[in-house]
Amino acid sequence: MNGRTTPSQTVGPFFSIGLSWLERLDLTEGATGGSRISIRGRVLDGDGQPVPDAVLEIWQADANGRYAHPEDAEELVGAGKFFGFGRVPVNDQGEFRFTTIKPGCAAGPDGTPQAPHLEISLFMRGLLRRLITRIYFPGEAANEADAVLARVPPRRRHTLIAKADVADKETLQWDIHLQGEKETVFFEY
Repeated sequence: MNGRTTPSQTVGPFFSIGLSWLERLDLTEGATGGSRISIRGRVLDGDGQPVPDAVLEIWQADANGRYAHPEDAEELVGAGKFFGFGRVPVNDQGEFRFTTIKPGCAAGPDGTPQAPHLEISLFMRGLLRRLITRIYFPGEAANEADAVLARVPPRRRHTLIAKADVADKETLQWDIHLQGEKETVFFEY
């Protein structure tokens, strides 16, 4: 061995080094509308075991379906300073929890409205590239017409739709399964 690292050796549990300022468990700051909701879940491997060193990155639109980015700067004037972004680490049991607002229907690339959803990127040890998925909301009528959800085989769509928490009406449950029979749908962008 020559002492140099190979690409497969460069990925590690480095998500807390210099990145803790990006952690945001409450994404509601600056929101001027939308229903406040908590989402909790776990990141699980193919054997159903918790993954203790993952980080979820959340991107979302505001209650009006607009993303906070420079191209929408004029539209966002007076709409508060909703950031629409946060990073949430999992604990040793692979559990995560964050609070946000339910986003509005954002326009898709072709201009058609998308169902309210959260864009999720998953980072963890052993991944050279992030995994990308979405969280959709249960009982949302717009789910039926969402172009992205329509491309997912019907038998797998449930992996993208959060479930109501029976103990807490303001909380949704959504787990990420990395492999196996319950594997979450992941997208390539």
